[in-house]
Amino acid sequence: MKLKVVQTKLTQLEYRLLREYAESRGLTIAEALREIIRKHVIDDRVYESDPFFTEGPVVKRKGAVEKTSLEHNKILYDESK
Repeated sequence: MKLKVVQTKLTQLEYRLLREYAESRGLTIAEALREIIRKHVIDDRVYESDPFFTEGPVVKRKGAVEKTSLEHNKILYDESK
């Protein structure tokens, strides 16, 4: 993964809080910043109105029920186990 260098200025209070946050978790400042970004910027919510949750199956068929979720290696990699 290619990393991008980001530079910013912090007040002494902001830096102290960041440093204490990092130290309390055994992280470097950079690791702490990446953790904070992942926790506060990346949207990790489930939207109830998402069609993935609201719509029924795309294909309605009768017959044998496939067990792709259980046998995915066999299907993907032609494993006979």
